This record gives sequence, C-alpha cells and structure tokens, in this order.
Amino acid sequence: MSALARDLGRIAAETGFSGVVRVDGPEGIEVVRAYGLADRAHAIPNEPDTQFGIASGTKGLTALVVMRLVEEGALSLSTPARSVLGADLPLVDERVTVEHLLAHRSGIGDYLDEELDLDFTDYLLPVPAQQLATTEAYLEVLDELPQKFPPGERFAYCNSGYVLLALIAERVAARPFPDLVRDLVCTPAGMSDTAFLRSDELPGRAAVGYVEAQGTWRTNVFHLPVVGSGDGGIYTTAADVATFWRALFAGSIVREETLAEMLGERSAAGRGGYGLGFWLPAGGRAVRLHGGDTGVAFVTVHDQERLLTWTLLSNTGEGVGAIAGRLEQERTAGSPSLPR
Repeated sequence: MSALARDLGRIAAETGFSGVVRVDGPEGIEVVRAYGLADRAHAIPNEPDTQFGIASGTKGLTALVVMRLVEEGALSLSTPARSVLGADLPLVDERVTVEHLLAHRSGIGDYLDEELDLDFTDYLLPVPAQQLATTEAYLEVLDELPQKFPPGERFAYCNSGYVLLALIAERVAARPFPDLVRDLVCTPAGMSDTAFLRSDELPGRAAVGYVEAQGTWRTNVFHLPVVGSGDGGIYTTAADVATFWRALFAGSIVREETLAEMLGERSAAGRGGYGLGFWLPAGGRAVRLHGGDTGVAFVTVHDQERLLTWTLLSNTGEGVGAIAGRLEQERTAGSPSLPR
C-alpha cells in the first residue's frame, strides 16, 4: 500500500469521509478507494463504481454542450441571450451574451447567490424541489431577479447563468438538455455511467446524499431539484470522470482550438482563474471542476502535462477539504508513481 493510500484511509477514518477517491496517472489507475455508505438506511457501502451527484461540476459539461453548438453554427459566443429568450425573463439585460454567461460575467440575478452567506443545510429552493424536473420549469425561479451589474463588468459566480445556458441550448437545438449532454458530451467521451438521475428514483448504484441536521442524518431530497439542469445535478462515477478528461484533451468532445478558447483565462477567480466552464488553478498547468451542495461534494483536477488526474466524490461533504488537500499535495509534489 502506498503512503498516499494509507494517508487517505487515515483521513477518511478521522473525518468520517464518505465517498470515492481515485488517482489516475500515465499508466492508468494508481489509487482508488471507497469509504462510507451510499445508503445509510440499508447499510449499502460506497464502491469504486458508485454514482454520485457532482453539483456544479455539471457546469463544465454544460459549457461543452454550448461550445459544441457553437462549433455547429447554432450559436456563437456573441449571441445575445435575449435573441433566444423572447419575452421570457425580461429583466435579463439585452447586452448579455453567451460568452458572458459561460464566463460568469453576465451580472444577471442569481436564484442561489453564492456571494451571499448561504447555509446549505437550509431549504434554499424558492419552489418545491419536485417542480424542478425540466429546464423550462426553472423560468419561474429565474424570473423577476434584477440585474446585479452591467454585463462584462466583473466575475460573479452565477448558477442562474448556467441554467440560462441550458435553456438557450434546448431552444436552439429543439431537444431536452439532458439529451444534449448525453449526445454531445457523454457519448463521444465514452461516459456510460453519467446522466441526470431523478433524486426520488435513484438506481441501485447511486449514492444518496445526506445532510446532518439536529443530530441525525437526513437525505437531501427536499433540498435539491428533483432533476438537475445546466448549473448542477448530474450523476457520474470516478471512472467516468477519468474518461472525461482523457476524451476532452484527445479532441473527442470539442476541437482542440475550441478547448484552448475555453481554457483561456477570462477572470481572476478563486485561487487562480476561470475560463469558460472550467476553473484554472494557480500555476497554470491544471484544470479543475468542482461542486458542492447539500449532501454533495465533488472535486477533480487534471494535469495534462503529467497526464495526472485526481478525483473525489462524496455524498456528505465530511472530510472533503482534508482529502482534497492531500491529493493536491501529491500532485504538486510531482511524484511519478503512486502504487495501488
């Protein structure tokens, strides 16, 4: 057993981490470990192939759907959102473009505004979770949110912007957004275990999300939309995430020049920068997707120069920071081999 595997086991035991951790290198899987329970009521353990919700990790897939439509000529980065919205969402500024939305520089109002001090153990959805089963259903949630600042003025992470991108994609392609993600991203990438699943009918390999409240663990079924959209909610596995990064940089999803445009920094954000749908950690070499919500935590970092990927998926969020810190320490240390 490698030092990394031992450290991961110790951290998981100390923090109560529940989920899957995987490290892939040039020669394939270097570490894969599963901890905790996928279903607490039935004592079903997490396994390496368990499907987890990835919250805002979905935004990277949304951005790729949009850029596929750009490649096909159905959209352009300069397409105004209003040209697709028609009379819907009248408070969206007429200057907001697809590029503004992708880069989190649109300034539109956010239905889950993360610039505010939100407590994700609360019930934050403005409508019952079961009403949000389609992207069009989000119109009620996005309506009457005033513009926060002029388009392009600054970076402001915006969930509404990525729901709006999903809506735009649906309307120009005349197909449901989950189908677009499947056909334009997952199928060409070979991601057979990645899909938008209903939280009230999860299949047997999917982990139930949990939040600790009043001294007990409760599922997140009332906290999140019953079916996700462009801003979050897809389910995937650690293996599919590794497959995703390989396919992305092999040109299987979008063209090389398209990917280069997506990974060009549009804003300084977080501990690095942000492009179009992807975080760009400080140092310039890696690409990152992450997401967090009630009962969901996800982080994946890919270093194309070293062909190294690390991924963690969790159905509680406990211990995620410590696990991610240890994985990033391994990446930046540059260890060439991490025995299984």
